[in-house]
Amino acid sequence: MTLSDTLLTSFRTVVSYRLRSLLIILAMALGVAAVVMLTALGDGARNYVINQFSSIGTNLLVVLPGRAETSGSFLGAVLGQTPRDLTLKDAQLLERLPQIRRYAPLNVGAAELSAANRLREVTVLGSTEHLIPIRHMKLAQGSFLQHGSERSAQIVLGAKIAQEFFPHIQAIGQRVRLGDNRFLVSGVLAAQGETMGFNTDEVVIIPIDYAQAMFNTTSLFRILVETKHHNDIEPAKQAMLAILKQAHDGEEDITIITQDAILSTFDRILHALTLAVAGIAAISLIVAGILIMNVMLVAVSQRTAEIGLLKAIGATSSDIRRLFFAEALWLSLTGALFGFLLGQLGSQLIRWAYPQLPAWAPLWASIAGIAVAVITGIVASILPANQAARLDAVQALGKR
Repeated sequence: MTLSDTLLTSFRTVVSYRLRSLLIILAMALGVAAVVMLTALGDGARNYVINQFSSIGTNLLVVLPGRAETSGSFLGAVLGQTPRDLTLKDAQLLERLPQIRRYAPLNVGAAELSAANRLREVTVLGSTEHLIPIRHMKLAQGSFLQHGSERSAQIVLGAKIAQEFFPHIQAIGQRVRLGDNRFLVSGVLAAQGETMGFNTDEVVIIPIDYAQAMFNTTSLFRILVETKHHNDIEPAKQAMLAILKQAHDGEEDITIITQDAILSTFDRILHALTLAVAGIAAISLIVAGILIMNVMLVAVSQRTAEIGLLKAIGATSSDIRRLFFAEALWLSLTGALFGFLLGQLGSQLIRWAYPQLPAWAPLWASIAGIAVAVITGIVASILPANQAARLDAVQALGKR
């Protein structure tokens, strides 16, 4: 039998057993679709996290008080050991480093905001004028803390806060009370929404001096640092560790987290998760392969007379084997292609339901899903094909 004869004959056989073929194709399609959709979810989650971290700043380092291996750990806190506080003096030391473009000391707390006969508790960020560019925030109106005005009682309102308190008038120039202090609204943040679980539309920003007085502290929650270039991140980290160690009497009692390190960790975790869920989904392809093998084994007994007739008119054992391989190829390839289309449709539905999640299946997952489906179908046909090829023509015709 020629290749075209083998493919045509096998195709006619597949079409003649419509229900059986449809069930096998459906099983294979669901397996491939599961691989495509689950990898789309996993890769979408990975890209979402990367985008979220990118939105909070670039070339970013975060200085935290304490070290996990010393008193900065949870165990140290239980034992009453507390890390040395970060202070404004520490932050100002970083300005000397040539790799640093700007830094922003940060305090975080909560206080009651009142104005225009309205009152609500808000999240308060105490910082300098550099916080907004470092955190990639944008001002929709006004300004905040021009250089040298750190002690000016200015306040920047988040977009939602400004809308709630001043829905019908311009917020700029209005007076508000935050805790026991009065502030002049100098700016309104552009709406940005939630980033990494933190909604910048519902915060207010005040000068760091006022924040420390309001929360009765001289320590800092964090120091955010932006380097001049991406290549400066690691040298800046080492220089910051050295200068703060010297300022802290030779004790290395701070932790510096780089944005690249966080992204790399999340990337590895989510990539491993994507591979894991793809592997779980691929199990369904093995199940579909077993279904193909079982159905084709039954088909051998049902088609004994047909096989005998083919051998009687000159078909060799190799021809019979190739015929069964071709049938498995038609079934698995059709199922894989339908599964790919079904997976793409499912991924599109996920993107419609969750626009913030870039649920696109990676190319390798689509190719691997189709390849595994085809290979599984062909491998599953080996046993039935060999069994059919071993049939004796005379005995097969005798069972007709």
